[in-house]
Amino acid sequence: MEQTHPYIRIGTAYYKTVRKPLASGDAMVMLISWSAECIKQDHGKSYLSEIEKYDGFCFVPSHLNYQRIVENFYNRYYPFKHKPKEGKPVHSLDYLQHIFGEQLELGLDYLKLLLERPMQRLPILCLVSTERNTGKTTFLNWLKAIFGDNMTINTNEDFRSNFNAEWTQKLLIGVDETFLERREDSERLKNLSTATFYKTEAKGMDRQETEFFGKFILCSNNEDNFLIIDPGETRYWIRKVPVLVADNPHLLAKLKEEIPMLVYYLTKRKMITSNQTRMWFSPEQIFTPALKKVIRQNRVKLEVELAGVLLSIVDDQELKEIRFCIGDAQGWLTRRGIRSPDTTSIRRVLQNVWNLKPASNSFMQYKFSTEGNLYEQASKGRFYTLDMETILKLNDY
Repeated sequence: MEQTHPYIRIGTAYYKTVRKPLASGDAMVMLISWSAECIKQDHGKSYLSEIEKYDGFCFVPSHLNYQRIVENFYNRYYPFKHKPKEGKPVHSLDYLQHIFGEQLELGLDYLKLLLERPMQRLPILCLVSTERNTGKTTFLNWLKAIFGDNMTINTNEDFRSNFNAEWTQKLLIGVDETFLERREDSERLKNLSTATFYKTEAKGMDRQETEFFGKFILCSNNEDNFLIIDPGETRYWIRKVPVLVADNPHLLAKLKEEIPMLVYYLTKRKMITSNQTRMWFSPEQIFTPALKKVIRQNRVKLEVELAGVLLSIVDDQELKEIRFCIGDAQGWLTRRGIRSPDTTSIRRVLQNVWNLKPASNSFMQYKFSTEGNLYEQASKGRFYTLDMETILKLNDY
């Protein structure tokens, strides 16, 4: 349904559709509140009766079967601008091979899901490299050209701001030059990646709970610690992007030209993967050495040492699992040369990083004698349990 006037009425309020010029030369379509009195002054009183009227706003993301009006609600998700065109997007496929490497088929599935199933949750895609001229920022700009006003490219400060109305109702939220080193940043990202609803807040307006279907794409020149990621985390897909073989200043222009052909290619291509988890891909499918590197760099010495001593004990005693209390861990760490390991830090690792929950009952303690030998001692109290498989994984990072 085409809008016949630049104005619409939603409920009892009037809005005007405008195109806001951007520095890039593009324009962003916006709805701006407009008073009925101004409309009458500009067009006459009778003009108001010609304006389309709707009961309210809704957000219904769709690209290939888009509807502007859904049951007399005005859809604030923007129309998809591109029409499929038969042909092979040669430059696009070459570029995607550069970005996704050996995971190209997963990357194509990722784009197909964005196009055909915009409500599907997807992993947080991170493109990292300390080197320049890798095409990371080009990837964000290309996706922006594909999905238009349904994507936004933010700064770190935009992501941290309480005023989030600019990005909470977008399909894609890109963050360039990402450096979100605070734990609250990573927790917020993780929560948003699986959220169904989120509190949207704009300046001068009350917070509103809205549906959230955004997917995050982060780009960073920091390969080691651009974000805090804990062991066992399954929501991140981190790709280390190599330098482009040839410097092509017209790369983005060529990619934009092929968008209609890429849309056609994706709609005709069959999915390689099936729905494995709530974020579609399994952790094994999207695991990369780059993810392992970030996790390893983020780990504090106390955590690494505790994982190491646990492995040595279960190896020595040939245990399938071990139970231990905070005091046990404190004693082990002191023996390994960690100066004054406080119980609060140990508890934070066990509960916040390793996600363990204590139980209360009798258990077998493992202590070191003054000669350095291990011995067992029955005890009772609050203890944590770790199995051999988990301990091996903690030592693998």
